[in-house]
Amino acid sequence: MSVDVPRRIVLLRHAKADWPQVSDHDRPLADRGRREAPLAGRRLAGSGITPDLTLCSTATRTRETWKLAAAELPQRPRTVYEERIYDASLGELIAVLNGVENEVRDLLVVGHNPGVHALADALAGEGEGDALSRMNRSGYPTSGIAVLGFTGEWKAVEHGVARLESFWTPKD
Repeated sequence: MSVDVPRRIVLLRHAKADWPQVSDHDRPLADRGRREAPLAGRRLAGSGITPDLTLCSTATRTRETWKLAAAELPQRPRTVYEERIYDASLGELIAVLNGVENEVRDLLVVGHNPGVHALADALAGEGEGDALSRMNRSGYPTSGIAVLGFTGEWKAVEHGVARLESFWTPKD
């Protein structure tokens, strides 16, 4: 695949989680999260983006979010549950992206804040319309979706390489 291939990174923050007496990694979705995750899936389905690969954190709330969102898609992409996404720093998330195979054109990442917001903000050198200001104003709420486009290889993903094409939240 050519290095000039247009690619997209779709960043989905997990849906609203509950706070039972379990470890943070094992927190399940709250009722609101179980309602909003399918909305995020419908938004993805309506966007026309068909991810070739989904990288999902191993945390319970991200796995549940992905299961509910994926049920709304016309076709479920190959999914890899990636431990490195849970509690990842910005640098760790960029390293995960740098390791994606170049056969992947559109990638979906299901993760957590503050990492997902930091990644979207760092990669977006520019944005469509008011997408950047809306994303930064909203604080990247649960079930929020950012779509970033860039051209090049995954190993070249770094600060400012992408354009924020859209930003959606369940309240939009």
